[in-house]
Amino acid sequence: MKLETMTIMEIRTYVNQLEEVPPQLIEKLLADSRRGVAAIGRQLAARAAREERERARWLAMTAYERRFRAEGKQWVYGIDEVGRGPLAGPVVACAVALPEQFSLPGLDDSKKVPPALREAYYDVIMRDALRVGIGIVSAERIDEINILEATREAMKLAVADAGGEPDICLIDAVHIPDFSYEQFPIVGGDGKSVSIAAASIVAKVTRDRLMAEYAKLYPEYGFDKHAGYATAEHLRALAQYGPCPIHRRTFGGVKELLHA
Repeated sequence: MKLETMTIMEIRTYVNQLEEVPPQLIEKLLADSRRGVAAIGRQLAARAAREERERARWLAMTAYERRFRAEGKQWVYGIDEVGRGPLAGPVVACAVALPEQFSLPGLDDSKKVPPALREAYYDVIMRDALRVGIGIVSAERIDEINILEATREAMKLAVADAGGEPDICLIDAVHIPDFSYEQFPIVGGDGKSVSIAAASIVAKVTRDRLMAEYAKLYPEYGFDKHAGYATAEHLRALAQYGPCPIHRRTFGGVKELLHA
């Protein structure tokens, strides 16, 4: 292929057809005297750099899974929860076991993933995961045993719901006492383990959908917009209407209204 005999349009069409652009071709494009051709080279160089960063990030995100599989642990569960901080609604946990060759570029902590992309990732995870379990603990139960114990309870429920027995559970920052399985808490695990990140996506989408359903029952609070977190809109609704049945009565911002 002789770049000098090709038009800029022909070059663009050609490189768009390639599954992978060789570094040597990018160098030739960058060195071309035509500004349009050099611009194509810069775009391809930037794309290659992004892809390399994502490959490196994915390698780091799979380090725990590869480590424990190398030790003979076949069933590696990632566990995470969503909903510890809101003033209303349940805490939701998820347990996920992914296949060894699972790949989902861009997968990350659910808080870092835009809502539309979370939904797309959710579909891929639910389709490709070997096992998925959900644990849901209500606001009433949270008030009974406190949010940390409710989180641990939700995680146990998620593992039970996934079926089978894990060889090890990678958990985002939480240690579960009286747990039947080996566990490995990882601080910031939803950004360091693909299994925990996948669990965070499923838990987040599941809880957001639940809160959207609660919004139909209690439309004055706007649960579909803020998922029960203490936004200005939510606090105004609380002040105007008082707590509803899914509010956490032991949480600041709610309990004061019960004794006003």
